[in-house]
Amino acid sequence: MASHAANLWVLLGLGLAGIFLMTKRLKKTIKADFGAFIQKLELLPPPQPAPPKAPHPLTGLNFAVSDVFDIEGYVTGFGHPDWLRTHEPSTRTSPVVLALVEGGATCIGKTVVDELAYSIHGENKHYSTPTNPAAPARIPGGSSSGAAVAVAADFVDFSLGIDTLGGIRVPAAFCGVIGFRPSYGVISNTGIIPVSSSLDTVGLFAKDPSTLRRVGLVLLQLPFSVQRNPKQILLADDCFELLKIPKDRISQVVTNSTEKHFGRQVLKHENLEKYFSSKVPSLKEFYSQKINGDSKISSLTLLANVAQILQRYEFKCTHGEWIHSEKPVLDSAISAQINETLDMTDKEIEICKLVRTEMRLAVNNLLKDDGILVIPTTAYPPPKLGSKEIFSDDYQNRSFSLLSIASISGCCQVTLPLGYHDKCPVSVSFIARHGGDRFLLDTVQTVYSSLQEHADTVAKSKLSPNAVKQEHSAEAVKEKGNQAYKDKQWQKAIGFYTEAIKLSDNNATYYSNRAAAYLELGSFLQAETDCTKAISLDKKNVKAYLRRGTAREMLGYYKEAIEDFSYALVLEPTNKRAALSADRLRKVFQ
Repeated sequence: MASHAANLWVLLGLGLAGIFLMTKRLKKTIKADFGAFIQKLELLPPPQPAPPKAPHPLTGLNFAVSDVFDIEGYVTGFGHPDWLRTHEPSTRTSPVVLALVEGGATCIGKTVVDELAYSIHGENKHYSTPTNPAAPARIPGGSSSGAAVAVAADFVDFSLGIDTLGGIRVPAAFCGVIGFRPSYGVISNTGIIPVSSSLDTVGLFAKDPSTLRRVGLVLLQLPFSVQRNPKQILLADDCFELLKIPKDRISQVVTNSTEKHFGRQVLKHENLEKYFSSKVPSLKEFYSQKINGDSKISSLTLLANVAQILQRYEFKCTHGEWIHSEKPVLDSAISAQINETLDMTDKEIEICKLVRTEMRLAVNNLLKDDGILVIPTTAYPPPKLGSKEIFSDDYQNRSFSLLSIASISGCCQVTLPLGYHDKCPVSVSFIARHGGDRFLLDTVQTVYSSLQEHADTVAKSKLSPNAVKQEHSAEAVKEKGNQAYKDKQWQKAIGFYTEAIKLSDNNATYYSNRAAAYLELGSFLQAETDCTKAISLDKKNVKAYLRRGTAREMLGYYKEAIEDFSYALVLEPTNKRAALSADRLRKVFQ
């Protein structure tokens, strides 16, 4: 009995000791500010203008900046104590920071970045890794880790960081906040320590789309313009194949939200690997110069290689002398990349620059002024702290294949949170053409609430694997129908669309597309029937109204045809076909 009691006391003592050690460890790990800040300070906005002038646009907002932005009187630390030790305080404040303060916002501090702002992981052994509020046992992502954490933990309304190869987008994805990488060159990099001058872009984090847009418009200094809806939303199917979570967890949310706001007809599918292979010919030249091995290496992987080589080359050109003279203690992974021998000929550098030029042209031509490209932000959920997964070739290849698209093309990208999967944050990214920043911010403002609603629904739904498989099969068959239609094989196209309808009979696009093929064959009754079904499934399907209007005109139902064309014009006021058809019929029959 005494022995049993003694054992109980031993076990109780061990339990209490374990609780004490765990509590001590947690207190050490999770600081009051989640380890986000490296320095607290205060930059106050100017007084409000006297009425009737409008108040400052950012009045009432506070923000933080990553420790790569100069602030007068403070040394910009660049994520490393040796840099802090060897540099003088800044003599002026970065124009970007000044613009925000003058716009009415209050800056309250500087936030932690990865060592020399080089990595995308968010770990910094010198200042400790900021705690990810969305998943404390996992990395926050970098390089602008502290800025993302400050927003995720509600310490600030928004924050500034720098995005070279994902420095804004990765921490936004991992911490469950909105991250915005603007078009390259539209915001001044003056007063910011460069990482890679041809890739660096000032970016920002926000908790909601209204704040994002409010701050974004001040930073971008854009004139007023009428808000436009996207006419095409392209899902990059091959990019979704890179995901390490079920791709439907993201793609289905985007599909549902798009249908709700713009109609299913704006949804398109794209294979970026094939597109970039044909539209960015310098990638092949880069491959022949630098890459040895598998001749089937994908264009996305080549893009990732170009981006990483450019970053490393430009970083060494800018900071190599300081690293050589000061010999700072660096994380082994960062040190290996920075110190790796990189013999780049002038010709190879020119090829990389040519890839950038061709990529921007390719993405701009793909999206035009009214398109949004949808890709996963990251392939992996946030890895666990201390995990070696982040150093694996697979992690690196998948991550940079996605991140290099905007980095190399210079196009604007927004990362949007979509809830959780297996207790880890999930996100999606929207990309618009270079210079399409306002259009992108407007689109995000329109769809954000719907995306959150559908993310919650999809996360809770229990769609059977067989149902998901059938939807994928239906989409594949529809694409075959589209190809047959392009080849003017109308009957063959009808067969494929019919097969798609059998697999998924609640998809308006399948009926509308089959109606288009029926119109080509002169089967106007069948076309009208299919369009009516499509409209019952999707009341914003402009193409279905146009095709039904055409079918009804051919059948002699002129009044009904005018109504269809007119309603298509209501849905899409700039649609010339609808306007011309409605006017023509009114003149003839009224």
